[in-house]
Amino acid sequence: MDMNHILVVDDEKAIVDLVVLNLEMSGYECDFALDGEDAVRKIDAGAYDLILLDIMLPKIDGVELMNYIRFLDIPVIFLTAKSAVKDRVAGLKLGAQDYLTKPFEIIELLARVETVLRRCRKIGQIYRMFDIELDMTAHTVKKAGKCVDLTIKEYSILLLFLQNPGTALYRETIYERVWGGSYLGDSRTVDLHVQRLRKKIGWEERIAAVYKVGYRLDV
Repeated sequence: MDMNHILVVDDEKAIVDLVVLNLEMSGYECDFALDGEDAVRKIDAGAYDLILLDIMLPKIDGVELMNYIRFLDIPVIFLTAKSAVKDRVAGLKLGAQDYLTKPFEIIELLARVETVLRRCRKIGQIYRMFDIELDMTAHTVKKAGKCVDLTIKEYSILLLFLQNPGTALYRETIYERVWGGSYLGDSRTVDLHVQRLRKKIGWEERIAAVYKVGYRLDV
């Protein structure tokens, strides 16, 4: 059986070293990132079964980073010094599976990791439509059997279309679901990413613009 692949994201190197050492001794395969930007690069390039994520990170904080991964079907455990109930509730509402406050005992962390992985273990869902295949477990997209290199945002937009075929999606819906924030009326961000996605997968005609609404995947 393949080892579970875990990404540890924390700007405190001593904590990262301790967590990675104990996870690897427990049979997990680990990568780490010391800031949010490096985490984005690793998430974009790899396939992870679980992410351990600090909230207070340089460059891109954990809350913003959570918006990158919320639609990638990767469970997250927040590791943070923020111990107030409101912070724990906010973290769980963002989509985290669990929330562990620092300082923590390694034995508790390992137990929570095992519990989350067991709870989230499931048969991966694969979406197939026309010549496109999106694998939510491997986080890959293939066109006619060949891998297509998409950014996290492009992947999330494509997943949204595949989950809602034939449905006109408002620009604000796309923005709020993919970017995780409130839509401020600037359509250029959504339009630019949809245009890039169309070009990369050759769906210039299939992803149709809907006047005064947004976009629809024609089926």
